[in-house]
Amino acid sequence: MIERNTPVYVRAIGTVFTKQILPALLVISSLLLVPIGQSIAQDISFFRIGTGSSSGTYYPIGTLIGSVISSPPGSRACEDGGSCGVPGLIVTGQTTRGSIANIEGVLGGSLETGLAQSDMVQAAYTGTGVYRLKKPAKDLRVIANLYPENIHLVVRRDAGITNISQLKGKRISLDLPGSGTRENAKLILSAYGIAPLEYQAIPVNADKAVGMMLNKELDAFFFVAGYPVTAVSELANTGIIDLLPINGKIAEKIVNDHSYYSLSEIPEGVYDGIAATPSLAVSTQWVVNANMEEDVVYDVTRALWHPKNRVLLDNGHLKGKHIRLETALDGIATPLHAGAEKYYRENGMIKN
Repeated sequence: MIERNTPVYVRAIGTVFTKQILPALLVISSLLLVPIGQSIAQDISFFRIGTGSSSGTYYPIGTLIGSVISSPPGSRACEDGGSCGVPGLIVTGQTTRGSIANIEGVLGGSLETGLAQSDMVQAAYTGTGVYRLKKPAKDLRVIANLYPENIHLVVRRDAGITNISQLKGKRISLDLPGSGTRENAKLILSAYGIAPLEYQAIPVNADKAVGMMLNKELDAFFFVAGYPVTAVSELANTGIIDLLPINGKIAEKIVNDHSYYSLSEIPEGVYDGIAATPSLAVSTQWVVNANMEEDVVYDVTRALWHPKNRVLLDNGHLKGKHIRLETALDGIATPLHAGAEKYYRENGMIKN
């Protein structure tokens, strides 16, 4: 556990390193608006969650989880109506290129944890799919399954695209290398018989895609995220886009061939002026390196599922309502971290 009443030092999860005490105290105290005398009674830990672009879902969800599991020095105790996070833990969501970048960051040590699509997590662990030329990432572990995320295939209304086959010859953003979206887009286009040389691939993320769609520099873009997505909402509000359905026998075959996909639907009303749209979905998982201390992962897992944090999850983001203890183990094919497994065993969710 992260202890109170210990000398102050700056502690990165997995690595403890000493800084100059006075400057650290001054910075932390000024940021948290607590007296120095109060902060020196508590060990302080910093923890990064790799997310995605600021216009996607990973960033607000990662930031939300950070607020749930954080409990900075000077916070009111949980029993007094204050933070029910890990004492002394300060968590930040860090923008990245997405799933693959987060997995690499967790494995390489530049991130403590990250959010990633279930298909990318499993591919990394088994050394298959996009990771087929790499050794299986056997140090990758999961803390929890979080929520479903839908494949958004966004098209400009004036581009004359009403089905996937009409994407041939168009300018399409598959997102940046290092994103799970890019791999999903390539698989879908291939499944529908569209070869890489039959469209112009534009390597930009959703933030950049918004401006390019408005300027008619882009005809379509893929984005995998839990709805509502800021980038899609902004464009829908202008009335210039539609969502292209991903359905029929080809979509069903994708699901049959790849168990981490499921048939899904983006409901009417999520985006202004856009009807209910059939699509595919994967799940978001919270991943970590196996070498992170068991007690630290146990603490953050327990904090995430603390009953008093339910109100923060339910009101922090639409997808926060889907982050529930009863579905925390759904669709997980990669091993749990020992600290997370300990928590789920204690709560009767793992029987053997």
